[in-house]
Amino acid sequence: MSAVQENNINSMDDYTKSTPLLQKHSSSSSNDSSKWKIHDTPQDSGLLPTIAVTLWLGWNGIVLLLILYTIFLADKWQRIVIVGVTTLSLVLPADFPGALGYRMGDWMMQQAEKYFGLKTVIEDEEDLIRHANQNKALIFAFNPHDMLPYAVFAFSPVLRRLPGKIGEDGRCLMTSAIFNIPFLRHVYSWVSGLPVDKRTFLGRLHSGESFTFTPGGVQEVLMQNRESPRDVILYLKKRKGFIKLALTTGSPVVPVFGFNLDGSYGYWFPRGRLTEKISRAAGIVPIVFWGRWCIPFGIPNPQKIHVVIGQAIDIPKEGDSVTQESIDKYHGIFMEELEALFERHKHEAGYGERQLKII
Repeated sequence: MSAVQENNINSMDDYTKSTPLLQKHSSSSSNDSSKWKIHDTPQDSGLLPTIAVTLWLGWNGIVLLLILYTIFLADKWQRIVIVGVTTLSLVLPADFPGALGYRMGDWMMQQAEKYFGLKTVIEDEEDLIRHANQNKALIFAFNPHDMLPYAVFAFSPVLRRLPGKIGEDGRCLMTSAIFNIPFLRHVYSWVSGLPVDKRTFLGRLHSGESFTFTPGGVQEVLMQNRESPRDVILYLKKRKGFIKLALTTGSPVVPVFGFNLDGSYGYWFPRGRLTEKISRAAGIVPIVFWGRWCIPFGIPNPQKIHVVIGQAIDIPKEGDSVTQESIDKYHGIFMEELEALFERHKHEAGYGERQLKII
């Protein structure tokens, strides 16, 4: 999903060496559950929430059905109308029709909050506020990607799960391919999505506007393995580009983990190098997935989504003088903090027997 260039890391030893640094960085507030801010929404997967989630996440299936109908069933005039409307969707601004679209997006997010019974835990809200008061943009690095990392909607500004300016700024950076697909480009713009390219990434950091993104990207999807159900696979060892950009601007990085994304969909995809090449080139995995009611490319099952937000990792500003040593150091701290975050919350989230497998 990330468009920034990533560098190699040879083994877990490279970052476990940074444990003393991590211990120095970590604050006891992360372990003090009395300071955690918990917001838990009762789950409701009834008619209205289901319609809203379909309008948000159901467009993969809708677009596919539209293509099949156009090819096999539509008459001449129907094809002309469908092609015309599709072309119009591609040439209109992504946020068309502006305010009306954003109101629709806000409604979808509010209903999705009910559909998934969203629960968020902020371990150190005071620390986030401290950074916001310094006019710093925070990078919320969300994990895992899974089939679709839809749980990033927890950062939607309309839900106000984060405090002050951070909550108001809330945006999600996602694969640029989304914004080249008719209809989907509008929907994801309405729900505050932006393309995850270097220009957008740095632009928001320089302007002090926080955001979330998923560093594992589509590569993480290809590593899913049903034969190892206890493993939660994260593709992070080579994902260092966001740390380099954070060092360039001195922007704090916040580890985030979303529980219960797995199980949202059943899936199948052809494994092999060709699939990997297509995924990297297109930014989308050639995959067949099915969700609620076993509808292909439909909406996810109404899982109870549980998002935990750790303490911000302070990153120094090195400008144009970023060194590989600094990148490795803070990348290691990030992975250690993420693993610790997972361990602190996995039992409450029903992941007691599961373990992170960082690749």
